[in-house]
Amino acid sequence: MSRTDTATARAPANAERRYEVLRSELPLSCPTPAMALWNSHPRVYLPVEATGEATCPYCGAHFVLKG
Repeated sequence: MSRTDTATARAPANAERRYEVLRSELPLSCPTPAMALWNSHPRVYLPVEATGEATCPYCGAHFVLKG
């Protein structure tokens, strides 16, 4: 029987519609490294630096550069 530690569990992929990201988290990809990948789409890198916003073409998640 396996045990999942909630402190180290990854967030479900693409569970939100809007994400705020910091410059320290760039380069930005969807799904992000913090998301579980087993049930998600292929990783795509998103250009958020120029406009401060980007939308994933696969799942529609909207990313906003914070700060």
